[in-house]
Amino acid sequence: MKPGSPPGSGLKAFLLLPFFLAGIAILGFAALLAVFASLDAPSEGIPPEGTLFTVSAGESGARIAARLEESRLIRSALSFQALLRIRNLQTSLKTGTYRIEPGMRGRDVLELLASGRQALVRVTVPEGTTMRRTADILADAGVTDRGDFLAAARDPVLLASLGIQAETAEGYLFPDTYFLPLRTPGAEVVTLMVRAFRARLAEGVPESLGMDGRELHKRVILASIVEREYRVPEEAPRIAGVFWNRLRIGMALQSCATVVYVITEIQGKKHPEVLYNRDIEIQHSFNTYIHPGLPPAPISNPGMTALQAVFRPEPSKYLYFRLLDARTGRHYFSETLDEHIRAGALAVKGIGGK
Repeated sequence: MKPGSPPGSGLKAFLLLPFFLAGIAILGFAALLAVFASLDAPSEGIPPEGTLFTVSAGESGARIAARLEESRLIRSALSFQALLRIRNLQTSLKTGTYRIEPGMRGRDVLELLASGRQALVRVTVPEGTTMRRTADILADAGVTDRGDFLAAARDPVLLASLGIQAETAEGYLFPDTYFLPLRTPGAEVVTLMVRAFRARLAEGVPESLGMDGRELHKRVILASIVEREYRVPEEAPRIAGVFWNRLRIGMALQSCATVVYVITEIQGKKHPEVLYNRDIEIQHSFNTYIHPGLPPAPISNPGMTALQAVFRPEPSKYLYFRLLDARTGRHYFSETLDEHIRAGALAVKGIGGK
């Protein structure tokens, strides 16, 4: 005992120590209960329609927790971080965009971000859609940035890795209904769509397997034209047959769809209701009225009907076809130019193509 200390003070301190420690333990337990209570209560800041939250690559758990609290998507960043440490998930939150729904508790949000179950949107790319229009559709749905997608679709390194022997992915972006995460890098979406093309082509046209890349590209180009010319599916193989017949004898394809492509995709003008002589005389390598053979690249992204038609064309002697009725989409097929001209009297005005 130090000189001057009251008698028995050391003993009193010793006797009070257990109560002091018990008080600290009780306070700690109460604090822990408060932490977990905040994790079990939904935040009042989540809007009724839900909201999106993005976890960026390399973002720390502390930063994610702070942003969640700032956005009023969880009640307490401290509680969220505590659960992260307890569950050893500090570095396990997955990059991506997630939908936070009303009623989700803090622990529900953590489970969602750790699961990688990103918000998906349903997006449909119709058959015959061009690469630029595909970029618009995806961007409008929030799937990817338009510029990023187009840059990826023109990236020579990415194209080579996907086995595309062309300057762009036009023709290989398979038209279909996809369920895609929001805010996905353009290269990932291009890769997904090209792989879908490969898989569907192998399934629907097994004779394409092992085909030389340049020969496949020619067929994709022709399929992209057939896609824009046919309206009635059963006519697609017949239209493909007409084009094959023309190619065999060195006759120009004279496809209206290629002229429309020049006008809309290259010149950036509105889709014409009618093609005039000045249109089919446009000096451009994609104009198959004035340039024999195939155009330099696909003019759209063909679906399975057009692809199968090009690989399995209907045998015939037809060299011409004319839209008979724009309402039904049916064509009149002819073997001679005279017959084709006479068929013009039966035709109802309208440009072939979709």
